[in-house]
Amino acid sequence: MASFRKRAGAWTATVTRKGFDRLYRTFDTKAEAETWAATVESKMGRGVFVSQKESENTTLKDALDRYEREITPTKKGARQESMKLRIWRRTELAKRSLASIQGKDIAAYRDLRLKEVSPNTVRHELAVLSHVFTIAVKEWGMTSLVNPVRQVRAPKMPRGRNRRPLPGEFDRILTAASGSSVLRDAMILAVETGMRQAEIIGLSWTRVDFERRTVLLIDTKNGEERTVPLSTQASQVLMSRKHLPGCETQVFDVLPHAVSVAFHRALVRARRSYEHECKKTGETPNPAYLMNMTFHDLRHEATSRFFELGFNPMEVSAITGHKTLQMLKRYTHLKAEDLARRLP
Repeated sequence: MASFRKRAGAWTATVTRKGFDRLYRTFDTKAEAETWAATVESKMGRGVFVSQKESENTTLKDALDRYEREITPTKKGARQESMKLRIWRRTELAKRSLASIQGKDIAAYRDLRLKEVSPNTVRHELAVLSHVFTIAVKEWGMTSLVNPVRQVRAPKMPRGRNRRPLPGEFDRILTAASGSSVLRDAMILAVETGMRQAEIIGLSWTRVDFERRTVLLIDTKNGEERTVPLSTQASQVLMSRKHLPGCETQVFDVLPHAVSVAFHRALVRARRSYEHECKKTGETPNPAYLMNMTFHDLRHEATSRFFELGFNPMEVSAITGHKTLQMLKRYTHLKAEDLARRLP
């Protein structure tokens, strides 16, 4: 039978039935408490009741900690995932039980977080939390637990970037990076091969075949091996690094983040140089020139260049590692004027 008690402005429902553990749940109103109790008693009577005791006694923080111990180390992006788990630990939701977290709570977090970070960042954070709930249901025995993340809409993604280097931009950045052979060589490899930044920096000499002019990538983003063909210029860049100090086993002796930082600084220097030239000649600087570029945009540039060279989609995907035509399309930005010249 069920009993109800009001305390501190909230109603606590207690369900006691022979053969089952005594259950408690607190609600804002008596009506909600009565509805919950009636549902539980009905399920008990029909023999379909599944206890939520474990999920009610496990806080989100407990689940996050266990997930990080057991699941995160098995993932390729373990470090990045740990950072997202740390963010969830700092929320008020971390103090609550898994069973008490509802879709409306996740929606509130989503809307508040969107005021601080990009939609893509929020999507990644929600994806991690969703997997925590999935693991709790499938592997930790909390079969009655409902995944609240699946009950809310994911943030709408903005349109993909459509940034290709304007005429002269790439060379200007290379000039600005003259003090760093690492950045110059990494940039050239990026536009010549379409490899990701981490793939370039992670290259080892055992994976480079100068005779066949290929590079074998083992540690790729999607986890699949990929053999990348090397252009003449790409081969020359690699050959020039073969006997550099500190590069006996790895082609580059820096971390990927260092390349991102160096690229941004070179971009800033190139922009200042461009503005100085415009000032001397009396020209008005193009506000978009040498602005809003990232190292990853070079992968977009490389993919577009492959198509402009006449490679078909299957050939380009074999080089770049894109799994679907839709993803390949996102990274391909063909110039309409170039296409127009090919029309009769």
